[in-house]
Amino acid sequence: MENDPRPIYLVTGATGYVGGRLIRELVQRGLRVRALARHPDRLRDFPWVDQIEIAAGDAGDPESLSAAMQGVSVAYYLLHSLQEGKELEFEESRIAENFAQCAKEAKIKRIVYLGGLAPDLPITEMSPHMRSRVAVGRILHDSGIPTIELRAAVIIGSGSASFEMLRYLTERLPAMITPRWVRTQTQPIAVRDVLRYLVLSAELPAEVSRSFDIGGPDVLAYQDMMQRYAKVAGLPRRLILPINILTPKLSSHWVGLVTPVPRAIARPLVLSLRYPAVCLDSDIKNFIPDPPEGLLPFDQSVALALTRIQDAQVTTRWSSASTPGVPSQPLPSDPDWAGGTLYEDIQVLNSQATPQELWAAVDCIGGDNGWYSAKLLWEVRGFIDRLVGGVGLRRGRRDPNVLHVGETVDFWRVEERQAPELLRLRAEMKMPGRAWLEFSVTEGKNGGSTLTQRAVYWPKSLTGHVYWWSVAPFHAFVFPPMAKHIVERAESKPALTKSGS
Repeated sequence: MENDPRPIYLVTGATGYVGGRLIRELVQRGLRVRALARHPDRLRDFPWVDQIEIAAGDAGDPESLSAAMQGVSVAYYLLHSLQEGKELEFEESRIAENFAQCAKEAKIKRIVYLGGLAPDLPITEMSPHMRSRVAVGRILHDSGIPTIELRAAVIIGSGSASFEMLRYLTERLPAMITPRWVRTQTQPIAVRDVLRYLVLSAELPAEVSRSFDIGGPDVLAYQDMMQRYAKVAGLPRRLILPINILTPKLSSHWVGLVTPVPRAIARPLVLSLRYPAVCLDSDIKNFIPDPPEGLLPFDQSVALALTRIQDAQVTTRWSSASTPGVPSQPLPSDPDWAGGTLYEDIQVLNSQATPQELWAAVDCIGGDNGWYSAKLLWEVRGFIDRLVGGVGLRRGRRDPNVLHVGETVDFWRVEERQAPELLRLRAEMKMPGRAWLEFSVTEGKNGGSTLTQRAVYWPKSLTGHVYWWSVAPFHAFVFPPMAKHIVERAESKPALTKSGS
């Protein structure tokens, strides 16, 4: 890209929640992007990695940051420290000052910064987390470089820490005693709209250098967001009893107990939630008009964030794949606790059979051919399913050797089939959640083939978690033998390769 005449857009925080999604948006617009990353190897699984420049470095290190800023026209500041208290404020200011100085020396034309929606309070009364966000904005503005500061509250999208906290609290607790901050008003915004503001802010005239409050069309209390999340997710209405005795420190421990969101992240979020986070102005519309369809309402934003589960896009949890053009979907750099709870059982076995032979054994699973393991347990599960109004095992399969997308296999349905590599079945038995069974066939490193068998379960509400752990002891008699017997059948019956078509 040395001879590329296009202006360079530098994205810091490339492995963070917003950074990775912003890079995708910029690349899709045909822009030249350079990503600053302390660990460049963490970007290798992104689909756009070959379309950008990667600068190894740290925004707190003047030398590496200056090198990354050479030739840059627009720089995005998407950095945030996870320190606490005075250490947080000191570190945030130190990095921002270094960034501002290096940007000035590199003669960057525009800085775009994503900060937090601050309450209408004196800065001394704000939480350390919010004070540091405001201080960073001031430092960047004082650089003399035209700076756009976008201030957002709760960002709705899978992987956003605020959204994940909302997700886990709502899904795991049908009834809860909550601290007073659940009644605090906030103005959530869809990640799609945040990214749109970030992209278009870089195009504003140089004389526009200021902060803008950004938020979606809904102003809601946190408890209202939980109730509306429950409705979108198909959960019963939650029983929420706010009390005033839980301090922010205690409630951050409570969040840590109920959710997998790390305490280092949950604590500053909880401290900030004590104060209203509502847009004090909306004049960004004068510079960046709303999209033709309008900003996404809260319910629609949640629905998009849940799409990968509701539409069974489970592969986004298992690999680097992500749904193109859907910024609310997961990315490879999202933390393990993001995206909701998915329980899984994974079996990987090597086989002397060819991939075609192994695929043939996979393709004939179910129906009269059986499920390769624990026949009695499968029959009991089918009987229970019929007792509760399900289809049980009575549907069988249409063809004994070859499956097709959309067909039924007992109480499963073929969701995806890519012969001779992938078969994914979606469960249609009655259960408090959703389940998938996936088989992948690949060539072995030293000949032969490899079978990867994944059973995945997405629990719906607390009942779903209880269901998983109640049946988990039986999985040892079902999944390991299933994979083992599939391999044995492939190695003993090579004639079945004809079914791989």
